[in-house]
Amino acid sequence: MIGKTEKRKKLEKAGWRIGSAADFLALTPAEERYVEMKLALAHRLSETRRRHRLTQEKLATVLKTSQPRVAMMEKGDPSVSLDLLVRALLALGVTPRLTN
Repeated sequence: MIGKTEKRKKLEKAGWRIGSAADFLALTPAEERYVEMKLALAHRLSETRRRHRLTQEKLATVLKTSQPRVAMMEKGDPSVSLDLLVRALLALGVTPRLTN
Protein backbone atom coordinates (compact mmCIF):
# COMPACT_ATOMS: atom_id res chain seq x y z
CA MET A 1 0.00 0.00 0.00
CA ILE A 2 1.34 3.41 -1.00
CA GLY A 3 1.54 5.98 1.80
CA LYS A 4 0.23 9.52 1.44
CA THR A 5 3.72 11.03 1.19
CA GLU A 6 4.82 8.49 -1.42
CA LYS A 7 1.70 9.05 -3.46
CA ARG A 8 2.18 12.83 -3.32
CA LYS A 9 5.80 12.53 -4.49
CA LYS A 10 4.78 10.18 -7.30
CA LEU A 11 2.07 12.59 -8.51
CA GLU A 12 4.42 15.60 -8.33
CA LYS A 13 7.07 13.67 -10.26
CA ALA A 14 4.46 12.95 -12.95
CA GLY A 15 3.84 16.69 -13.30
CA TRP A 16 0.77 17.07 -11.09
CA ARG A 17 0.59 20.03 -8.78
CA ILE A 18 -0.73 19.30 -5.31
CA GLY A 19 -2.78 21.97 -3.56
CA SER A 20 -5.93 22.74 -1.67
CA ALA A 21 -9.41 23.51 -2.95
CA ALA A 22 -8.65 27.17 -2.25
CA ASP A 23 -5.58 26.95 -4.50
CA PHE A 24 -7.60 25.27 -7.27
CA LEU A 25 -10.37 27.87 -7.06
CA ALA A 26 -7.92 30.76 -6.62
CA LEU A 27 -9.67 31.93 -3.46
CA THR A 28 -8.33 34.80 -1.44
CA PRO A 29 -7.74 34.10 2.27
CA ALA A 30 -10.95 36.04 3.06
CA GLU A 31 -12.96 34.01 0.55
CA GLU A 32 -11.55 30.79 1.97
CA ARG A 33 -12.57 31.82 5.51
CA TYR A 34 -16.05 32.74 4.21
CA VAL A 35 -16.50 29.27 2.70
CA GLU A 36 -15.20 27.61 5.88
CA MET A 37 -17.58 29.70 8.01
CA LYS A 38 -20.56 28.86 5.82
CA LEU A 39 -19.77 25.14 5.97
CA ALA A 40 -19.33 25.30 9.76
CA LEU A 41 -22.74 26.97 10.13
CA ALA A 42 -24.33 24.39 7.82
CA HIS A 43 -22.84 21.57 9.90
CA ARG A 44 -24.01 23.23 13.12
CA LEU A 45 -27.53 23.53 11.70
CA SER A 46 -27.64 19.84 10.86
CA GLU A 47 -26.29 18.85 14.29
CA THR A 48 -28.68 21.13 16.14
CA ARG A 49 -31.69 19.94 14.15
CA ARG A 50 -30.83 16.32 14.95
CA ARG A 51 -30.23 17.11 18.61
CA HIS A 52 -33.71 18.66 18.75
CA ARG A 53 -35.01 15.48 17.05
CA LEU A 54 -36.56 17.44 14.22
CA THR A 55 -36.90 16.21 10.68
CA GLN A 56 -35.89 18.50 7.85
CA GLU A 57 -39.58 18.77 7.04
CA LYS A 58 -40.48 19.94 10.56
CA LEU A 59 -37.64 22.46 10.55
CA ALA A 60 -38.85 23.68 7.16
CA THR A 61 -42.28 24.31 8.66
CA VAL A 62 -40.74 26.32 11.51
CA LEU A 63 -38.69 28.36 9.03
CA LYS A 64 -41.59 28.71 6.55
CA THR A 65 -39.57 27.13 3.77
CA SER A 66 -39.37 23.73 2.05
CA GLN A 67 -37.63 20.50 3.05
CA PRO A 68 -35.36 20.61 -0.03
CA ARG A 69 -34.28 24.12 1.00
CA VAL A 70 -33.36 22.86 4.49
CA ALA A 71 -31.35 20.05 2.86
CA MET A 72 -29.53 22.66 0.76
CA MET A 73 -28.86 24.73 3.88
CA GLU A 74 -27.35 21.72 5.66
CA LYS A 75 -25.11 20.95 2.66
CA GLY A 76 -23.79 24.51 2.54
CA ASP A 77 -25.19 25.01 -0.95
CA PRO A 78 -23.85 28.20 -2.56
CA SER A 79 -27.40 29.45 -3.23
CA VAL A 80 -28.12 29.59 0.52
CA SER A 81 -27.21 32.88 2.17
CA LEU A 82 -25.36 33.21 5.45
CA ASP A 83 -28.33 35.23 6.64
CA LEU A 84 -30.68 32.28 6.16
CA LEU A 85 -28.30 29.90 7.95
CA VAL A 86 -27.98 32.26 10.90
CA ARG A 87 -31.75 32.84 11.10
CA ALA A 88 -32.33 29.07 11.08
CA LEU A 89 -29.81 28.55 13.88
CA LEU A 90 -31.38 31.32 15.94
CA ALA A 91 -34.83 29.75 15.41
CA LEU A 92 -33.41 26.55 16.92
CA GLY A 93 -32.20 28.47 19.98
CA VAL A 94 -28.50 28.68 19.14
CA THR A 95 -26.99 31.75 20.74
CA PRO A 96 -24.31 33.81 19.02
CA ARG A 97 -20.81 33.33 20.38
CA LEU A 98 -18.00 35.30 18.80
CA THR A 99 -14.45 34.00 19.17
CA ASN A 100 -11.17 34.95 17.55
